[in-house]
Amino acid sequence: IKSKPMLSKSARRLFNRACVPKSRAPCHSLPLNFKRTNENVRISPKFPKEDRNNFNAAFFSTQKELKEEKHEFQAETRQLLDIVTHSIYTDKEVFLRELISNASDAMEKLRHLQVMGKEIEGQGSPFEIQISSDEKEKIITVQDSGIGMTKEELVSNLGTIARSGSKAFVEEIKEKKGSALQDIIGQFGVGFYSAFMVANRVDVVSRSALGGPTLKWSSDGSGEYTINETDEKLSNERGTKIVIHLREGCDDFSNSEKIEGIIKKYSNFVGAPIKLNEKAVNTVEAIWMKMPSEVEDKKYEEFYQFIAHAYDAPLDKIHFRTDVPIDLKVLLFFPTFHTEKFGMGRMEPGVSLYSRKILIEAKSKNLLPEWLRFVKGVVDSEDLPLSLSREKPQDSALVARIGDVLVRKVLRFLQEMNKKQSDKYKNDFFKEFGHFLKEGICQDFKNQGEIAKLLYFETSKEQPKALSSFDDYVARLSPEEKNIYYLCAPNRTLAEGSPYFEAFRRKGKEVIFVYNAIDDFVMTNLKEYSGRKIVSAEIDGLDLGDEEKGEERGDEGRKDGEVGLSEEQTNLVKAFFMESLSEKVSEVRLTNRLSDSPALISGQESGSVRRMMRYIEMQNTGFDQKMPKQILEINPQHSIITGLYRSIGNNAELARIVAEQVFDNALATAGLLDDSQAMVPRLNRMMERLLADGSGGVAGSDVKEEEGELKDGRLEGEEVEENKE
Repeated sequence: IKSKPMLSKSARRLFNRACVPKSRAPCHSLPLNFKRTNENVRISPKFPKEDRNNFNAAFFSTQKELKEEKHEFQAETRQLLDIVTHSIYTDKEVFLRELISNASDAMEKLRHLQVMGKEIEGQGSPFEIQISSDEKEKIITVQDSGIGMTKEELVSNLGTIARSGSKAFVEEIKEKKGSALQDIIGQFGVGFYSAFMVANRVDVVSRSALGGPTLKWSSDGSGEYTINETDEKLSNERGTKIVIHLREGCDDFSNSEKIEGIIKKYSNFVGAPIKLNEKAVNTVEAIWMKMPSEVEDKKYEEFYQFIAHAYDAPLDKIHFRTDVPIDLKVLLFFPTFHTEKFGMGRMEPGVSLYSRKILIEAKSKNLLPEWLRFVKGVVDSEDLPLSLSREKPQDSALVARIGDVLVRKVLRFLQEMNKKQSDKYKNDFFKEFGHFLKEGICQDFKNQGEIAKLLYFETSKEQPKALSSFDDYVARLSPEEKNIYYLCAPNRTLAEGSPYFEAFRRKGKEVIFVYNAIDDFVMTNLKEYSGRKIVSAEIDGLDLGDEEKGEERGDEGRKDGEVGLSEEQTNLVKAFFMESLSEKVSEVRLTNRLSDSPALISGQESGSVRRMMRYIEMQNTGFDQKMPKQILEINPQHSIITGLYRSIGNNAELARIVAEQVFDNALATAGLLDDSQAMVPRLNRMMERLLADGSGGVAGSDVKEEEGELKDGRLEGEEVEENKE
């Protein structure tokens, strides 16, 4: 018998009684802990036959135990294993991503050996990753047909945490001046141990592709692992099989549907086919790794539908690669529609970060700014430094630079589409996604100017529904015009009928019409374009040319045939407005901007901006904020204002009602009227007076006609002859 065992206690007793080494004293002189390398021993013929048989049975039954070697993790290694298991990873499901990545690396290493002309075991075996699950036994098995491991490699790769066999393999190739494998994924040597997040025991059965015995590595992650030869068979003659015995509370990971979801989320694009319970899982190809000329349109459509979970075809795409300053492979898609318009909530970012075809960060918030969340696609980089868990990039500054590159690419692409395919851009893209570009103006100050080139609006000089860009508008301006004017209104009809548009219509100046509150914020944030200021038509002190300022208009300032108030009369009207509206008005001015309207509200911002700021302030404080006092501009030539003057002396009550109504009308026009119901009683009183005068009285009404009240349906204080029976 040739042996070098550390015998169990019972076998040692029999061994010491029955075995006599060559050239030595009888067996009774052997020490109890007998152990010699390659010692030749024989059973003593003097020993009873029955006991010799007992020895044989006991001795050979212990051979499996005798061949098994126990190893202990070092104290530091045990602490590191505990950190890996409980602290590094944020999501337990990534354990499967790590094991699949290891399996993919094993097959890439085997391919390299084949290219180098090495003789390998299991020629003709399929290159694939097989995953099986047993919900009853709570077991997951991950098996590859890759390079496998020898005993020394098991000890080195699995017995030493944070030693990456894949990284060492690549470095060895580089030292031999070979080309590094681009598809090798592993870097840190901790991925395998993520299995202990969900397992109470992990068994690894492996056979090297270069030959040798099949070995079994086993550990419960508590500080020890064992390695021994095994008769367990691999589906191929080489490779590695990892058997995960799930711990309590992690049973759901043996569910095949959950496993399939994890594979498609993280590892769908690894280089090797993945089969789950004999069913192919990763059927979509990582086309972003190819050159654009190598990909058919049908493949692009299938890939877009997979990553975007969509059923439509993409409107367009961007596919490019860069090597400097960092390796990037990018494939971005523009959908045909977005879901926010259906009230389905704010969309998540649509671009995910990969490294060597393995998902690192799904729906990354750092690659593209939030206003580009409608863009779908992938960004893959081999050079991007990753965190130890490979769940996020490590260099945030580098990620920010990558984001800048992507934004510039997207903007240039859209500008090119706008230039060469104007109808497609305006009708298909801008109509659907223009809202996001406007959001970008308010958020992305670095790229404001480039985004502004992509915006379109209606203008007063173009037909309804016809869109003009800022460049189109500027091209129609006279060289001396230094401002770009805009007016915010709910629709075109109200914009054209707005008091704020009257002066522009009279002067023949073009105005941009915007119909949403966000448009007003876009203009406020943009401030200027092509060297011209962007100005609201509602602001105070607007100067449109050579007309006289309203404050200077009096008797001498009237035009021929124009009926208006003298300077003394206008001062009386202004004072009356200030007295009647002292809680609502800070100043009353005359204006030359109006021709068809009696008054308007002016300020440094447009009405919609002021209303929005008031709403934000109310949200922050929790209290309804009182509207600040307004500046009221009145038209002294309008018949309502002249009639108001005549009513002040004859019927102060009616004049006060009219003044309040004029102010509320101006608030409504500016979009600042909070409660339109407050006008209803006042309008009812005015109608009662009109009807009482026109019909001889309203039944049940005690309204008395006083001198200067409404008569014959006219809003005047003039003396009229009473109709008598």
